[in-house]
Amino acid sequence: MESPSLCVRLRSVERRIRPGAYARSAAYASVTGTPGIDRAARAGRIRTMKVLAIYHLKGGVGKTAAAVNLAYLAAQSGAPTLVCDLDSQAAATFYFRVRPKLKAKHRLFLRRGKALWDDIKATDFDRLDLLPGALSHRRLTETFARARRPADCLRDSLARLRRDYRYVVLDCPPEVGLLAENVFRAADRILLPIVPTPLSVHAYRQVRKLYVKHGHDPDKLRTFFSMVEYRKKLHRSVMAELSATRPEVLPHVVPYLVEVENMGVHREPVAATRPASRAAVAYLALWQEMQELLG
Repeated sequence: MESPSLCVRLRSVERRIRPGAYARSAAYASVTGTPGIDRAARAGRIRTMKVLAIYHLKGGVGKTAAAVNLAYLAAQSGAPTLVCDLDSQAAATFYFRVRPKLKAKHRLFLRRGKALWDDIKATDFDRLDLLPGALSHRRLTETFARARRPADCLRDSLARLRRDYRYVVLDCPPEVGLLAENVFRAADRILLPIVPTPLSVHAYRQVRKLYVKHGHDPDKLRTFFSMVEYRKKLHRSVMAELSATRPEVLPHVVPYLVEVENMGVHREPVAATRPASRAAVAYLALWQEMQELLG
């Protein structure tokens, strides 16, 4: 059972749903008098949009924490960034204090994403927007299956945003199938967190095998060690073995730290609440590496 103080803190940071990316547009500014960003002018300054997927077949490896922090750091670098929460648990949505509610529900990515702008929300951070997750996402796979191009629903939908965002970060659920194939096709890079345990490594190898089997370029895959406890001999030995045999393993490590766990209390990226912490420094190094790879 949660302590009363924790429950109070969680309630105190609950906020209403935000008005979305439209709140930053020139049209919104003309109506409200609030300074906004001219989307047409902004689009002219943005280079090709890049999509980064945080994915793993196994749950509980730190995917959402990585997605939230990397997206925040991307926005802090000056790049308009969108977090796309594809998980029906909507954990990334929770971290940004947005209610998991969508007008288009599971039909969000049909008709090449014509409904996306109605559901994109602003976050508390400049240049960072969110496409919320919701329980209706549990039906995404069956919805994709009814589309004319089932494996390209996500890619076609995100293409509508290419003039508005420099980066899109996908927080993906731990599953395979049609949703995973959509992620594989849409992403320019796929980043897999690995807890240095035999089961997590086994799951990673399954993902890599599936990715190559479906004809995708394995050079797009990168992985990093997450939730690492250096005091554990098993963690140290797994990290040493995998780093020596897999060139796609990045040297950046995110330790198992209370700052990351406390994201659920503060409901903000750790890079925002404690920018000098070990966790924030680790995510910054990871983002700098991925930013270079994305180009």
